[in-house]
Amino acid sequence: MLYKHTEGFFNYLKIEKNLSNLTLIGYRTDLFQFFAFVSRKYEVPVEEIDKRLLNHRTVREYLADMQQKGVSRSTIARKLASLRTFVRYLCRENILEGNPITDVATPKKVKKLPNFLYPQEIELLMEAPDISTSLGKRDKAILETLYATGLRVSELVGIDLRDLDLSGEMVRVRGKGGKERVVPLGRQAQKALFSYINGSRLYLGGKKGQGDSALFLNRFGKRLSTRGVRNILNKYMEAVSSNQRVSPHTIRHSFATHLLNRGADLRAVQELLGHVKLSTTQIYTHLTRENIKNVYNEKHPRR
Repeated sequence: MLYKHTEGFFNYLKIEKNLSNLTLIGYRTDLFQFFAFVSRKYEVPVEEIDKRLLNHRTVREYLADMQQKGVSRSTIARKLASLRTFVRYLCRENILEGNPITDVATPKKVKKLPNFLYPQEIELLMEAPDISTSLGKRDKAILETLYATGLRVSELVGIDLRDLDLSGEMVRVRGKGGKERVVPLGRQAQKALFSYINGSRLYLGGKKGQGDSALFLNRFGKRLSTRGVRNILNKYMEAVSSNQRVSPHTIRHSFATHLLNRGADLRAVQELLGHVKLSTTQIYTHLTRENIKNVYNEKHPRR
């Protein structure tokens, strides 16, 4: 039965692959959704699903079912990738003699260009917090740090005080898979962080925050959550732009786009973003093409 091997699979992902808890939850959800589909389709309890039901036909039926329900191609591709990882684990443990879903094709993803803000919009966003208040100082530091570093929101909230080198304008962050990298901060973020750390951070949660190692704290003096950062960003975007909603990842996209538009090397941007593959970073080159065309139109003597 396949179900009895799931916990071993999740332990493998956690210990050997060093995946984050959030990623593990995704794998668990994807795998159990497949089991639930097979259980309904073949009228067999989840715990009794036999490895013979893990085959090319069943997986194709599962993909077709998701497509009929309007699940996006990118989500379908991710769920298939989770299932492929489980199957490879079963082969590795000699539970399966061969990979029964090798020939299942991955749905082609629709390539969407990432959303980004223009520099003028970034300026408005950075000036939105009221820095005469404790929370305003914190929010200003959050926004400046996001834009200065291009961090993922999970990386931002994971920063501890000891990770900061304000005098050197650098910060150590832990990215996907627990991989560490050091990222420059820049003067504006340094200034905002200095004001926050030496001012409002001391008083968040009625000075309770002094006992927490986290850099960014909520109003109760505990580590700020990713949801908290999203709520903060939404608050200020509503203040500066009533018709546009963005996420912390939009700031990350803006960071990469603005660097490339100003001539930054693609591999340097890859390192700053913490991308393993250069191809992941290359999507931002599509956003710079309009800028290149404008330069060409302005500068070419025969245009």
